[in-house]
Amino acid sequence: MSSPTTATDAQLARWERFRAGRNAALATEHGWLTLTSFQWLESQPSGVELVPGLWSTDGTTAFLTASAEDGLTVVETGQAVEGTITATLQDEESLMWVQFGGDDGKQVVVELAMRADKYAVRTRDNSSTVLTRFKGVPTYEYNPDWVVQGRFEAYAEPVDVPIGTANPLVDGVHRSVGEVAFRVPGVPHEIRLHAEEEKLGALNVTFHDESNGETTDEWRKVFIPRPRPDGTVVIDFNRAINYPSAFTPYGTCPMPVRGNSLDVRVEAGEKLPQE
Repeated sequence: MSSPTTATDAQLARWERFRAGRNAALATEHGWLTLTSFQWLESQPSGVELVPGLWSTDGTTAFLTASAEDGLTVVETGQAVEGTITATLQDEESLMWVQFGGDDGKQVVVELAMRADKYAVRTRDNSSTVLTRFKGVPTYEYNPDWVVQGRFEAYAEPVDVPIGTANPLVDGVHRSVGEVAFRVPGVPHEIRLHAEEEKLGALNVTFHDESNGETTDEWRKVFIPRPRPDGTVVIDFNRAINYPSAFTPYGTCPMPVRGNSLDVRVEAGEKLPQE
């Protein structure tokens, strides 16, 4: 990048509020920093690591069999699990299903998930050291040069693009609604990235850049406010954030679409998390 532009007090204040909200959202109970396992369910009832009871699936429904001594209760109702309970999900759905442990019986929540049309369970333990030692995500200093103007070119219809995820056994799909085109200092050509749609017309762009694996995680994402009527957008790479898979090996986070890369170091936004 060229010599940096000086940020205004208002820009810094907005960014600091964003960072405070981001760190608070990460540090919630049973949030992404509390994941301690990811395990596929088998067809025969069997135990899984870190969780009481016997777990299984017939491919359509998940089954849990437990006794009162196991100390499991249903998250939604607080009812003790005695005997067999069932749940059914669609692909990519998750359910905070049962809980146990700790003084209140709620230290660990077991999340039932359907990924790649298979059932899995993830444990979310509030005593995880990733959470208890968390002091915020390291970031680059705010740099207004990484707030760039661009334009959004919508497709006539969304296009589903196959992608990989943080779990090599789980494939994903990126629903591209169009492309964001922009330029950054130091790169002679226009950069074009696939975008997904978020709530209220905002966009989400998942991308690689030349800093990945050194100062930043293998990929990051940035949310873009809803395009203006003429298609123009503002992309603030200071707000580039990590996916949960940067903090835990138990995520199934989507990778960027092939080619969604900036051939420059994006030295803005979140860095690699501290150990």
